[in-house]
Amino acid sequence: MRVLIVNTAERTGGAAIAANRLLHALNNNGVEARMLVRDRKTDASEVVSIPRSWRLKANFLWERGVIWLANGLSKRNLFQVDIANAGTDITSMEAFRWADVIHLHWVNQGFLSLGILERIMASGKPVVMTMHDQWYFTGICHYSGHCEKYRTQCEHCPMLKSPVIDLARRVFDRKRAMYQGRRLAFVGCSRWMADLARRSPLTHGHLVTNVPNAIDTSVFSPMDKTSARERHGLPSEGRLLLFGAQRITDERKGFRYLKEACESIVETHPNLAKQLGVVVLGGDAQAVKSALPLPVYPVNYLNGESEIAELYNAVDLFVTPSLQDNLPNTIVEAMACGVPCVGFDVGGIPEMIDHQANGYVARYCDSQDLAQGIAWCLNGENASLNEAARARALATYSESVVAQRYLDVYRTAQSMTVSSLRS
Repeated sequence: MRVLIVNTAERTGGAAIAANRLLHALNNNGVEARMLVRDRKTDASEVVSIPRSWRLKANFLWERGVIWLANGLSKRNLFQVDIANAGTDITSMEAFRWADVIHLHWVNQGFLSLGILERIMASGKPVVMTMHDQWYFTGICHYSGHCEKYRTQCEHCPMLKSPVIDLARRVFDRKRAMYQGRRLAFVGCSRWMADLARRSPLTHGHLVTNVPNAIDTSVFSPMDKTSARERHGLPSEGRLLLFGAQRITDERKGFRYLKEACESIVETHPNLAKQLGVVVLGGDAQAVKSALPLPVYPVNYLNGESEIAELYNAVDLFVTPSLQDNLPNTIVEAMACGVPCVGFDVGGIPEMIDHQANGYVARYCDSQDLAQGIAWCLNGENASLNEAARARALATYSESVVAQRYLDVYRTAQSMTVSSLRS
């Protein structure tokens, strides 16, 4: 079986990382796979990119421009929605013709348009869509928040300010027509995302399932903590938390609650606070250095997975106070390194963290309970958390496990396509 994984970027962003890891998981487990991207970062032979052209930038700017105009000339939520009104046709490329299965991941921001997606679905090839967010089953948003219009009909999107043109309804209706009469496979990275997708009329009549993101558990594995701290210039003594995000100041990542939790720890667990520090990884890390009442150690972006694995091994606990998330790669990475995790009871997080078994699931938006979870995990009596985290990663996210689950999805998609063509 030959699988073409399609994603806007090769390396940048959570979806790109997950798609790239799946590429290697498939190739390492008997499935021939390639990856087609717009933004290529390496010279890997199994990765191909669309031809470079001024049109790529123009597609991106045209889409943002239409959103900006329809949003009353406001930049509000400019990158929280996508309308897919421009893109590059990949159906004539050799990589597309080569593939038996087309596996779409995150294809927004001017990479694939709705028209091109329709050509892909009309090609007769089985199409699998991994939902790294909600865009495939909403009108235009990636995360709907408290809005549930996607369950009936997206219109008058609350993310847009008094739109002159109802982009949400227009795109929702276009997706409905595009999906209708075809047998498609929608795959959530978490059960939570798959459950949300089933509520949308856009997925009715299609396969909706879930498969977690894969990880190379030989790279992300436990190693000596002392040497890991030394390589990253971190203190050799004391306890360290790790918080990371592509952009630390993104409200959805919940830094505010981490701040409040640290303040609570200083007040209620003074002995722990004296030996506790916070490692902050990602964009704007330096900007939040003075915001916490504990020592902060900012870390710039790390390029290689080996460096990232070392950083996980340098800390005692990973904390993710995200307010809405699918199946964070960061939790998978931390667990594979034998690092317990603390996060809110939201999205796919409670599917990943087994409460008080390999980490702690705190009540949603409850910074006091988040602080309690941190203190509980760092209690010396809970040393078994590390082994439990590693065991969970091996059983759920290892390359062989995820590759086999996707192979089952591909085979089902092939049989659905054959059945659809015959009918």
